[in-house]
Amino acid sequence: MNSLMKTVLTGAVALTLGAGAVAAQEVTLRCQHFLSPQGSVPKFFITPWAEKIEADSDGRIKVEIYPAMQLGGKPPALYDQIRDGVIDCGWALPAYTPGRFPESEAFELPFMTTMSAEASSRAAWEFTEKYLMERMGDIHLMAVHVHGPGVIHKKGDPIMGTADFDGLKLRGPSRQANKLLETLGATPVGMPVPAFPESLSKGIVDGGVIPWEIVPPLKVHELADSHTQIGGDRALYNTFFVWGMNKASYDRLPEDLKAIIDANSGLEASAWAGRAMDQGDELGEGVVAGTDNKIHVLDDGTVSELRKIGDDLTAAWVAEMESKGLPGAAMVEDAKMFVTKHENGGS
Repeated sequence: MNSLMKTVLTGAVALTLGAGAVAAQEVTLRCQHFLSPQGSVPKFFITPWAEKIEADSDGRIKVEIYPAMQLGGKPPALYDQIRDGVIDCGWALPAYTPGRFPESEAFELPFMTTMSAEASSRAAWEFTEKYLMERMGDIHLMAVHVHGPGVIHKKGDPIMGTADFDGLKLRGPSRQANKLLETLGATPVGMPVPAFPESLSKGIVDGGVIPWEIVPPLKVHELADSHTQIGGDRALYNTFFVWGMNKASYDRLPEDLKAIIDANSGLEASAWAGRAMDQGDELGEGVVAGTDNKIHVLDDGTVSELRKIGDDLTAAWVAEMESKGLPGAAMVEDAKMFVTKHENGGS
């Protein structure tokens, strides 16, 4: 065999081995969130999602989950940690950085979402595709979702009517929830949800609004005495969540591994995250029902009062968005349309 042929064959073998090495490469994604592993989203969505990614990739992708901010930082920093590559993927709340993602507030307005987090999360994804892809274009969005109906948890007797909010210091998760509480006469205290139990135990707040699902992991039922639910077919407020990936971490994946991420992203992944919240709500309410704590459902008259207040706050939000050059009225109408669409099974 002449030297030229040997060189060609050697090069071909090297290329084949190189291609095999690329095909067999292992990718590790380091993902972070701020809850304990027992939170509904970590337990019923993030961990199963990671397991599915690993299975679908035949182990070529390894997903490491770091709960409770084990990689450092505070919950409001999560979006930037994803963007900057501090982590490869994470679970973030736009509401923890008020004013930065104004479009997402459409799903945090009073009485916007249904009592089904799964259905409303499908709506949230469609809304995001229309209004948030540019704003959140510095990360690779995999899913967005909302939680189930918020519940008012407090020390002492439950909220029975709108007058009972007056003078209370209540934890709120977002700008819009805080505006609602303030309009009702309460003093809103904004804080990430992990800080709520300590604030409640120390009397910094009298109570706060969170969904049922997070009550047992935070042991709120051991600190609060009463829990007030909203009747009707719409949630008092909501919070918008993001499951995102660092763009460079996504872009460096081989095409077949990108396809696996893509197959576990979008509408159905958003619905999965919302469903995790629904599962947690059922379990959380069951835990509280087994205690001596009081659970009260507001009557129709009180809910009607609250809805009128919510309508005024929504109108004010529309005007605020329009003043910033954003299509506030269109965003509200589209959000309502997507919510109704998926409330009716997506038809």
